[in-house]
Formats: sequence, C-alpha cells, structure tokens
Amino acid sequence: MRTLETLLGGEWVTTGEWIDVHDPADVRVPVARVPALSPKDVTRAYDLAERGFALWRRTSPFERARVLTDAARLLRERLDEIAADVTAENGKTLAEARGEAGKAADFLDYYAGLARQGYGTLLHDARPDTQTHTRREPIGVILVISPWNDPLITPARKLAPLLAAGNAAVFKPATETPASGLHLARALHDAGLPAGVLNVVTGRTAELEEALLDDPRITGITFTGSNSVGSRIRRRLGDRNVRFQGELGGKNASVVLRDADLAAAAEKIVAASFGQAGQRCTATSRVIVERPVYEEFSRLLIAEAETLTTGPGTDPATTLCPLSSPRQRDSVLADVAQAVRQGATVLTGGEADTEGERAHGCYVRPTVLADVTPEAAIWREEVFGPVLVLCAVDDFAAAVEAVNDSVFGLAAAVFTRDLGAAHRFADEAECGQVAVNTTTTGWDVHLPFGGFRDSGTAYKEQGDEVLRFSTRVKTVAVHFGA
Repeated sequence: MRTLETLLGGEWVTTGEWIDVHDPADVRVPVARVPALSPKDVTRAYDLAERGFALWRRTSPFERARVLTDAARLLRERLDEIAADVTAENGKTLAEARGEAGKAADFLDYYAGLARQGYGTLLHDARPDTQTHTRREPIGVILVISPWNDPLITPARKLAPLLAAGNAAVFKPATETPASGLHLARALHDAGLPAGVLNVVTGRTAELEEALLDDPRITGITFTGSNSVGSRIRRRLGDRNVRFQGELGGKNASVVLRDADLAAAAEKIVAASFGQAGQRCTATSRVIVERPVYEEFSRLLIAEAETLTTGPGTDPATTLCPLSSPRQRDSVLADVAQAVRQGATVLTGGEADTEGERAHGCYVRPTVLADVTPEAAIWREEVFGPVLVLCAVDDFAAAVEAVNDSVFGLAAAVFTRDLGAAHRFADEAECGQVAVNTTTTGWDVHLPFGGFRDSGTAYKEQGDEVLRFSTRVKTVAVHFGA
C-alpha cells in the first residue's frame, strides 16, 4: 500500500491520521492511503489560498498559460502511471482511464489558450472624448468539490478555467478517489504553479464540511455530485454572496423512432448506458421506443448488452467494470429490487456478478428492465449504475413527453433518419445536452456543458461559458479630453 501526500501551500504534507483507498475490483486490501486532514488544516488551506490569489491574480496571463500548458504535457508524459491509479481507485477500465487522463490534459491546454485571449470589450460611450470598456477579473478563492466517478477529468474541467482566469482554489477530491486528483495537483505544482494557488484537502467530508463551506473568504463553490448534497450546500450558503456552480443529477433518455437504424441505435445506447458501469452523469438510463419497433429493438438491445464482459479494469477483455464501492453496488441492486416490487420485469441482468475472483469486487451485471410505469421510482430517480429502463410509446409527441417527464434535464438523444424529427426533438427536449444518432455524452472541452431544471445551476461548465462563473465584469470609462 502506497502512502500519498497532499498539497498545501506548495508543499507536500502528511498528517497523523490516514484514509485507506480501496480497489473496487477487489476490496480486501487497500491500494493506497492519503492524509485525513482536520478542520484546522482546512482553515490553513484557505489562509494559503488567500495569499496565493494575491500573487496569481497579478501574474501575467501568458505565465498562467505556460503553467497550464506545461502541466498538460506532464499529464501526457505520466499517462500510464495516472491511468493505473485511476483504475485502481475507481475501477474503470484502463482504456477509460487513459481517455480520462488525456482529456484532463486537453482541458489544461484549452484554457491555456483562453488565458492568452482578450478579456474585455470596447464599448461606445455617449459622452464626448470618452472611451468605455469592460474587463473580466478573477473572483477570488474558489472551493472545488469533485466526485468519485470521474476523479481526474472533473477537477481538470473545474480547475483549468478558474486558474486560467487568475483565481486560487481549495480542492476537495472525493474521499474514495483522491489519488487521481493528486496527480493533477502534482502536474500543476511541477509546472511551476506558485505556492498557495492550489491547495488539496484530503479527508472525510463529514468531518470537514463546516470548515470547507463556512470560511468567509470563499467567493465561489463549484460542485459535482448528488442533488441532496447540492441542496445542502445551497442552504448552507444562505444569504452569503457566494457563487454556486452545481452539476447535479440526471435521468437521461434516448428515443428510438420507428425509422431509426435499430442495430446502430442499440450499439450506441449500450455504450452510453454501460460505459463506466453506468457511473456517468450523462449515462442513458431511460430508453423510449416507438411501439412498431419496440420488440425488435428490445431484442437487439438485450443481445448487445449481453456481449459485455464484467471484470477488473486492468483486464483488456473487460467491457463492464465494477462499480466504485460496495455501497454503490448495494444501492444499485436495491434500486433494481424495488423496481421489481413495483412491477418491473428484468429482461437481462438484475443481479451481482460474484463468479470467481469477482466475488471480492463490486460487480453488477448489465441490467435491462421493462414494464416500468412513470410512477415507479426507477423511472424518476437516478440509479448511477448499469441499469436501463425500456418504455414503448405511440408516436413522436408521446416520446418527447416521456423525455420531459422528469425533474432533471441534463442529456437526451434521439435516433432517427428524419431530419425534421431531429430538429423538432432538439427544440422540444428540456435538457442542456441533445444528441442526434449518437450517445448522450459530455462532449468536448470547448462545448458548454450543463443541465436544466434540477440537473444543475445557471452556470455552465466547459467552453468560454464557464468564465461567467469564475470571473466578474468591471466597466471602465476613460475621459481623455480637456
């Protein structure tokens, strides 16, 4: 078992308390341990971030860009080592982990480019001999809280733009998957990020919540996770003037119309549903099919799902990795059992995979359910596992109605050969991401990402939209006449 240090004030530190990190493919032996920081350590992290911000905000944007570019290079150079750690603590396949590490580097590169660009707009002014412009400034010290499902790419998505804009950060990685975020911190540190600009708080969130959320120096919080925690953060902020960016839950739907290429749709939906064992914010969890092709598509979908091979992420033959923890595995199985009690039919899967060495891991077979009513919990609540719900509808209008029958609004897809139907779907689907004949994914670094309704807040991630969260606008008028 490796002992990892965390980053505070430009130094790698340890404490007397530790948290063990386990491999969900075999939870018997810890693979690493990280420091369990105390509330006093959190306060110190904010002290350091405050000093780091005072320096970093005045650092040339070209120097900021250099740090991000060099950090991206280091992530790529260390890709194999990083991917191995992502797989070891999260469980996803090495192919998925390598993709995550590469995409994290892409985020750093992209925002290095944005750091070099203009930061304001010249405006007309009605007053004579006066020029007015706007400028964007960093907002200060931002708390970054990232989840366990994408433990490297999510902090990269959050940290890269706020650092490019000149902010400082206190970063809290998920307790279950801290090593991945520490790789990102090490790359930034080794690239020359000044001391205190980034501080990593490892530890048990329940013990640190008050110190993390209540510090008066926080100017913004960016959080990815459950709606229950997101709501708790909102309530905790109360009347404080603190920005909150939340990427929360989803119950993403894919629609298969009667004219679709059914085989292609089945292949793409299985990829969208069962990649990372369904532990993606954008994973498809509801499939809505026009009735004339429902039976044929169901057969194709089940056949495609049953080709998946469960196993550890280190095995090249694995196409369905374990869930992230015993708790997550048990939660998914409980959701399936509840669905069956509420009338659902299991078409395939629906149980843990405990064969051989998999008995020591967190495996759930790919699961497809039918006969689910809109009143059932599994139609409405996020499962976050390898579970799909099938539903038949009569026509396009009913399909769109079923997509929008949710408190969430993150992602949706439609499969059709009808260009008019595709455009109508994009118009009428109440969600932040729409796909046509492809998977419900998070897409690329330069594309704005975020959901509607209970799936998120008004601040988007990715692209230049994210700068609305991490910068403030100042208007400056200059009179140059006599």
